[in-house]
Amino acid sequence: MTGTEKKLRAVVTVPLREDLCRLIEELEPRVEVVRDHSLLPPMRGPADWSGDPAFTRTASEQQAFDELVDSADALFGIPDVDAAALARTVAANPRLRWVMTTAAGGGAAIKAAELQPADLDRIVFTTSAGVHGGPLAEFAVFGVMAGAKNLPRLLADQSTRTWPDRWEMRQLDEMTVLVVGLGGIGSECARRFHALGARVWGTTRSGEPVAGVDRLVHLDELREAVAHVDAIVVTLPGTEQTHHLIGADILDAIKPGAIIANVGRGTVIDEAALLGALDDGRIAFAALDVFEQEPLDDASPLWTHPNVLVSPHTAALSSKEEERIARRFAENAARLLDGEPLTAVVDTVEFY
Repeated sequence: MTGTEKKLRAVVTVPLREDLCRLIEELEPRVEVVRDHSLLPPMRGPADWSGDPAFTRTASEQQAFDELVDSADALFGIPDVDAAALARTVAANPRLRWVMTTAAGGGAAIKAAELQPADLDRIVFTTSAGVHGGPLAEFAVFGVMAGAKNLPRLLADQSTRTWPDRWEMRQLDEMTVLVVGLGGIGSECARRFHALGARVWGTTRSGEPVAGVDRLVHLDELREAVAHVDAIVVTLPGTEQTHHLIGADILDAIKPGAIIANVGRGTVIDEAALLGALDDGRIAFAALDVFEQEPLDDASPLWTHPNVLVSPHTAALSSKEEERIARRFAENAARLLDGEPLTAVVDTVEFY
């Protein structure tokens, strides 16, 4: 880079530690990371991109924040993780070229911003999809194992100090696991289940082979496939096309006693249909990290169902997440500056 070349001006719009701001600059010196930590809310825990809800800005501070954001070539995060704030700066800033959302499912926020087609054409939107793959895949394995070993029965017997006759648990290396969605998370799930000896099937749009997957299943074949698998792992994003994909039609066809784990988006599974399948035994166990409505409603039967494990959308949380996302930003900045395709680009038709 010569002294006359202008750096990519990247404005940090969500809380990000100073050492990680410096890390981006070290990894890609052609990027100027612009930040004012005093204008950003403090995090309450790892990867708390929205920050403390009690944080407020004065009118002058809000003006300073908006002016900073509106000066960017690229944004680290959607401003204040708010679709309306994104819409405002897109309209105000014609120089904006790229926005990276800190959420893997950031397409939903971009859709909610209701941007004009011309803006969707001029700005590249990317997500953090893939950086959460390892932790979510571990939860998926945990969920399927909990069902295979009948964790609810073990806990119930322990709570009553019951020592029953010995009973047989299911073995993962005798099971077929269907991963619904072989993207970044699904590929990590497939790799882990394969390593544990399971036979792995996976749904695909492209038809491209994926390491560790024994059979590729087109989504049109999903109903036929679920009749032959022992566990289903859902990793799909929440879009109009995936809404209630796992609904009554699929659950009616499922192999009785199947286990289901969801580490994608809650809207992919029709919870009312799932409850019916749990009650009649078609689903033996469900490990759910995501739900149609979050937080899960107090009145939801999922809270108290004996064969459901409720995880409060926390399986992906890791103290390393912030660093992984900072590194992803630096990698994609290099790609942008070198004219190469970016990673995890949002499809601005289906918004995932």
